[in-house]
Amino acid sequence: MRYALQLAKHHDAWVTGVLRHSQSDLERTLRGSVPKSFLKAFFEAEQARFDEIAERFRSITAEAGFADRCDFVDLTAAKGTTLSDFARSFDLVVTGVHSQYENEAHISANPDLIALRSGRPVLVVPDGYDAPGPAEHALVAWDGKRSSARALGDAMTGLENKAKVTLLTVGPAQAPGTDYLLRNLERHGIDAEFVLKPKDGSIAETILSTAQDVSAKLVVMGAFEHSKFSHDVFGGVTTDVIQKADVPVFLSH
Repeated sequence: MRYALQLAKHHDAWVTGVLRHSQSDLERTLRGSVPKSFLKAFFEAEQARFDEIAERFRSITAEAGFADRCDFVDLTAAKGTTLSDFARSFDLVVTGVHSQYENEAHISANPDLIALRSGRPVLVVPDGYDAPGPAEHALVAWDGKRSSARALGDAMTGLENKAKVTLLTVGPAQAPGTDYLLRNLERHGIDAEFVLKPKDGSIAETILSTAQDVSAKLVVMGAFEHSKFSHDVFGGVTTDVIQKADVPVFLSH
């Protein structure tokens, strides 16, 4: 949230907080097996938790001077509006990594799925990440395919404010058109350099190790170049980078 507020200040933007919650695993387990009086107490405890989240949002935004430039929306699963549906009305989604804790999964966003389904760019900020302001050096994972081109295009507004961009291709050769892309970035006033690296371990590991090597404070990449089915079965670069990155990751599909 604090990183989102930094971006909002930088771009003179508004901030909308969103809580989207669905049925938890615990609720599914309890339904039909415990007395209704117990369920009532459970739902009241859940609602108190949601209210606390909303109040924390208002407190943090007020402290940052955004009390009159923000609002908070509670999207319950019962209303039928998904977070991806809601996100289509905004410029950028800023979220954390999907929580692996059982009692948080039903209120935690899936950044890669939002990027896939909403059509909007998503900025994923690692837990506990703190930065004095927008990143001044971005690493762009570039394979010349559609989703990486979309991610770069969506990120251009921010990249034009970056002091440096490192364009990384993982593999034996640079993608066709890379020289033209570098020239185009330079015409936008971006100090860009190209790095070609063979895959060292997984592609995700190569991206993240290169980001550390060049001291990049932002990773820009495409999401779901393969099908959602193959991603679920075999895993994907997007999810691996999100889960292991120690800097924000900008996604588009």
